[in-house]
Amino acid sequence: MTADPTDIDDLREQAGRWLDDDPDPASRDELRAVLDRLPASGAELADRFAGPLTFGTAGLRGPLRAGPNGMNLAVVTQAAAGLVAWLAAEGATGPLVIGYDARHGSREFAERTAQVATGAGRPALLLPRPLPTPVLAYAVRRLDAAAGVMVTASHNPPQDNGYKVYLGTGLGGELGAGAQIVPPADAGIETAIRAVGPLAQVPLGPPGQVLGDDLAVSYVERAAAVVAPGGPRDLSVAYTPLHGVGASVLTAAFARAGFPVPGVVPDQAEPDPAFPTVSFPNPEEPGAVDRLVALAERTGADLAIANDPDADRCAVAVRDAGAPVAGEVAGPGSAGPGWRMLRGDEVGALLADHLMRRGVRGLYATTIVSSSLLRAMCEARGLPYDETLTGFKWIVRAGGGAQPLVFGYEEALGYCVAPEHVRDKDGITAALTVAELAAELKAHGRTLTDRLDELAAEFGVHLTDQLSVRVDDLRVIAEMMTRVRAATPTTLLGEPVTETRDLLPDADVVILRTPAARVVIRPSGTEPKLKAYLEVVEPVADGDVAAARGRARAAVAALRTEIAAALGLE
Repeated sequence: MTADPTDIDDLREQAGRWLDDDPDPASRDELRAVLDRLPASGAELADRFAGPLTFGTAGLRGPLRAGPNGMNLAVVTQAAAGLVAWLAAEGATGPLVIGYDARHGSREFAERTAQVATGAGRPALLLPRPLPTPVLAYAVRRLDAAAGVMVTASHNPPQDNGYKVYLGTGLGGELGAGAQIVPPADAGIETAIRAVGPLAQVPLGPPGQVLGDDLAVSYVERAAAVVAPGGPRDLSVAYTPLHGVGASVLTAAFARAGFPVPGVVPDQAEPDPAFPTVSFPNPEEPGAVDRLVALAERTGADLAIANDPDADRCAVAVRDAGAPVAGEVAGPGSAGPGWRMLRGDEVGALLADHLMRRGVRGLYATTIVSSSLLRAMCEARGLPYDETLTGFKWIVRAGGGAQPLVFGYEEALGYCVAPEHVRDKDGITAALTVAELAAELKAHGRTLTDRLDELAAEFGVHLTDQLSVRVDDLRVIAEMMTRVRAATPTTLLGEPVTETRDLLPDADVVILRTPAARVVIRPSGTEPKLKAYLEVVEPVADGDVAAARGRARAAVAALRTEIAAALGLE
């Protein structure tokens, strides 16, 4: 298709204005190369100028490229200027603390943010090196900062980067101190960003103060303290940071807590922004933990643990006699021959149960898309429970402060086992707590899968799964949500739907329940996907957990088919 010359001329004009304001010579050269290829590069140029990256409750995230619809020094300068202007307008006192991971551009973006802050008269504190996101969240609280910025794209592809904002006590309040922003802060920051004038007029100050390593040491000491002293420590762990920044902090925390230092996958141990050994740096993706499982098998490890690249998520793989052996086809949840990746809901239940058995009382919380097992556990044990919208920005504010939060999790491998330490998901302390539980069980000749069987025998098998639909056109997602609202299923698995909830206008979510099943349908907040979260609860008869799991798997497969039809996929 031939590009409209009028559109091309308009794009040239937009690009020219951008070039005049872009402070980065490399970025300017990149954009000029795109302009030199016009009209052939018209579609690419249009995408770069489709609109600015929007500052939402997850901050900014996008591909590293020149133009307003990408992550680059110009966009970061504008975002930082808007953020510090908003902090000043809100009367926030204290420094801006800034962390960064090892992705392309992360350090440069962090340093520019510091210069913008000091140029506006606000002290800037930079973490001493690439460190996990939980260390930044911890630093916001420990240093009594006005806010924190973490430059990271978490487990996104190598070509992406991002910019997350955390608020201090002054603006975040007791529940939001050191937590990610929630509305209306995101809208206020976005408005301030759009009000920033020419970047040449944004004053840049000195580089700020680079913190000493004592901050990371303090984080490690507090992280290790989540493990009760004096318990068993005989546990062999294989570990991978997936080319991210978690290895040095996690291994130090394990040593500090008295555990043997985990063996680390050698060719994934050091930070590498290219993520060369994985097709997608997310432990949930097929093949991502192949090297981890191979190391665990080769070394006879009791447990295999993976962090995502910024170490705020934690994945756990266990030996499982029911997992495929060499030559067999791996099924859902399998991690490799003889190993199985635990679902986020399984790890969440294990951690909650462990804390409950340790006598940790207070509020336990999860999200509307997570398993209902945590609710059942809290009801049976007389503990307060709350359920929030997806995202840790909501989980850490669960209950509105009526009860102190002691544990929160989301099914996407995020766990908060010590909210007073880090008020966000934390893959380091989650790994330590999993290790503590596994070591205790090992001392009694038992495993994590044995404990899952015990929970199933007590509360029934709570089997969860997802139906995920990736689209190229976001209108398809809107059409599917309209379809399910217009023709909402009245039965699921042959039983009447006893509850239908539509969370509009607060959230684009539809929830369906029967006595034995639950479905939550929502668009993804970070990807062009529609997600349906499925759960089936199957009672255990005569202690036969295996038979109940078999029935649950068949029921989930049937439920998947029914929901696919309701969405118009079949």
